[in-house]
Amino acid sequence: MEIRIAASAADLELTRQVRREVFVVEQEIPEELEYDALDATSVHLLALGADGAPLGTARLISGAEAYELTGLAGRVLLGRLAVVEAARGTGLGAALVRAVEQAARELGAKECELHAQVQALGFYERLGYTAEGPVYQDAGIPHRTMVRTL
Repeated sequence: MEIRIAASAADLELTRQVRREVFVVEQEIPEELEYDALDATSVHLLALGADGAPLGTARLISGAEAYELTGLAGRVLLGRLAVVEAARGTGLGAALVRAVEQAARELGAKECELHAQVQALGFYERLGYTAEGPVYQDAGIPHRTMVRTL
């Protein structure tokens, strides 16, 4: 398995393919809510199997966009973490989170924020994230903000 920054148009299409499979098809999130203007300015990570098949992805929002969304300097946003069903339970999700955190550190970030689906809170807690604030709805799914110092 390989995790890399999606640098080419082909890589970015593979990240969209994973997100489509997980969020649009499985979770029935409307496509117009899944893809947004932040996709163009974010760093996307792509996980590939030994056969080159796309297995997972995550998005890192940093800089001015992250500041606008969090209101805190030095904080980045991890989002759109998705692992295809066949690769779940393999540790790939945790590896993607750690890869985003490493990319964030390289950008000088001090904290990482994410907006977790409530059913995934335990996963992120095991990775060192702490929940902040109340539960809220995003695309009709209960979420909670979580933060980790890098």
